[in-house]
Amino acid sequence: MMASAMPFARLPGPDLSRAEAFYRRTEYGSAIGALQAAEPRDGAVYALMGKAQFMQGQYKEAVSSLEKAVAEDGLSSDYYDWLGKAYGRVAEGSSFLSALGYAKKTVRAFERAVELGPTNLEALSDLFEYYLDAPGMVGGGVDKAENIARRMSALDQAEFHWMRAMLAEKRKDYGAAEREYRAAVASAPEQLGRALDVAAFLATRGRYDESDAMFRAAAEKYPNAPKVLYAQAAVYVQSKRNLDQVEPLLKRYLELQITPDDPQRPEVAALLKSTRSARSKVRNGE
Repeated sequence: MMASAMPFARLPGPDLSRAEAFYRRTEYGSAIGALQAAEPRDGAVYALMGKAQFMQGQYKEAVSSLEKAVAEDGLSSDYYDWLGKAYGRVAEGSSFLSALGYAKKTVRAFERAVELGPTNLEALSDLFEYYLDAPGMVGGGVDKAENIARRMSALDQAEFHWMRAMLAEKRKDYGAAEREYRAAVASAPEQLGRALDVAAFLATRGRYDESDAMFRAAAEKYPNAPKVLYAQAAVYVQSKRNLDQVEPLLKRYLELQITPDDPQRPEVAALLKSTRSARSKVRNGE
């Protein structure tokens, strides 16, 4: 849930400075090109390369770069967190046996990130989600996720309530989940994503009128916020309704200036693919 807010180290040299600027503008191909010209290549170079490759959907290449980053600097919590993200994406596209191996690498990287950075909120959130979703055979467990949530309570109240909401949903205690999602909004009313979480949750419970009203309110308050468009499109696909509105929403999304904290083009492409599959099933009466 946490945005990718960890700052880059200050990188010397014109190629590195250009690469960082390209990255922040989501011009990832240009960032990679600038980094390929950078010499010498240290942990910061490899880490930024890996992040740009990850954002491009080049997950195996990202793993290679981020492994080099942690080899250069084995004390960076941020590098290990991003390596865990990349391992996780490779696992998603691998065969069963390969996926198991990558899943184990994922959790080890996230755990190392938290060990090195006990207050690294993004790493804590990534580890929480892994523990919550992964089976025990690859290191997951709701009890482990609860431990992370307890740690978060002293660091970020909004994120703590979000974690509590996710745990409640896992247990199918939907009343508690809604209370926690709304508590997250109350703790950080300036964070748009918290209200979008509530809207998405309401849709999962079939409360579509309330969900749509929250999306309308968010769009009125933040008329050019890419996150609103993407979240609404994702909810429509998940609920298999208003599917004819999904592609226009995502087209508008891609016309806006996004940041590395927003869903990227590979995620948009995956959602479009899901939309077309859902529309086909609806037409066929499935």
